[in-house]
Amino acid sequence: MADVARRAGVSMATASRALANHPHVATATRARVLAAAEELAYVVSPEASRLAGGATDRVGVVVPHISRWFFAAMLDGLEAVLRDADLDVLLYHVGDAADRHDFFRRLPARRKVDALVVIGLPVDEPERERLALMGVHIVAAGGQIENYPYVCIDDAAAGRQAVDHLVFLGHRRIGMIATLDPEQPDWPVAPGRTRAYAEALTEAGIPADPALTVTVPWGGVSGADAMSRLLSLRTPPTAVYAHSDEVAFGAVRTLRRAGLRIPEDISVVGIDDHPHAELADLTTVAQPVRRQGELAGRMVLRLLGGEADGDGITVPTRLVVRGSTAPPARRSTWPPARRRPAAR
Repeated sequence: MADVARRAGVSMATASRALANHPHVATATRARVLAAAEELAYVVSPEASRLAGGATDRVGVVVPHISRWFFAAMLDGLEAVLRDADLDVLLYHVGDAADRHDFFRRLPARRKVDALVVIGLPVDEPERERLALMGVHIVAAGGQIENYPYVCIDDAAAGRQAVDHLVFLGHRRIGMIATLDPEQPDWPVAPGRTRAYAEALTEAGIPADPALTVTVPWGGVSGADAMSRLLSLRTPPTAVYAHSDEVAFGAVRTLRRAGLRIPEDISVVGIDDHPHAELADLTTVAQPVRRQGELAGRMVLRLLGGEADGDGITVPTRLVVRGSTAPPARRSTWPPARRRPAAR
């Protein structure tokens, strides 16, 4: 802090008040102190801060998407556990590349939390270096990030449950709607679910057909477009595996608009067990999203209490069979005849 004060041309007391966001520090002075702290990559030592009674009783949570069901459910479980422990949550939304760059640039110089939970966000090496400057515990929720304790599912295992179900039913021409997030191209969820598809087909002795795989941005509309592309094939699939339920919902819309029956003509399976999956009668692989948030919250509490927490927790998933999957129809031709609207 003496270095920061010297760089900013203020006393140590003023530097301390400025870094603590004290209301009686002039705006220009605070700006100089924060700039000096940023230049020196200065952060308050967590150990010294606690000795001085400086624990914030806050946990930071970084999320790339607030409006999506997965992140909201994860945050709900996490916040409930932290609230019961009298800890507040400070939410950081990094919605796009600019937000993310700004967040990691500013983060070390404005330490306001005792721990940080990163939900569903990949962290590269420069970003890990910035996080390390904070000197607080980091927990990854909803995905495994190298070097941090984590809570997540095994995405490859979940994908195998979905594709193996279709293979067990007798399907041999299985399409896959793979997804990507343009803002997070390196996130390992999609590769795990894609790898599961290839491994399941190989073990079943089913030749891979690249035409049966369509990769689109995450979302229901993209799922609908991907299904249209699969239906345009000379020999469309008899079953479709979607990387997420929300993508599967889009595929179902396209099939219904095309006059095809689900599952009599085409089976559809997703992953996640979205709250609308049961209403849509969608077969899926369920992952306990809120439960993962709760486990991440308990992991934070243990770390703050000085306990070691190992490498991480992998939460099991389960196949939920509903009405969108069935054995393939025994037909001599494909595609099946479109149904005509019933006469009124």
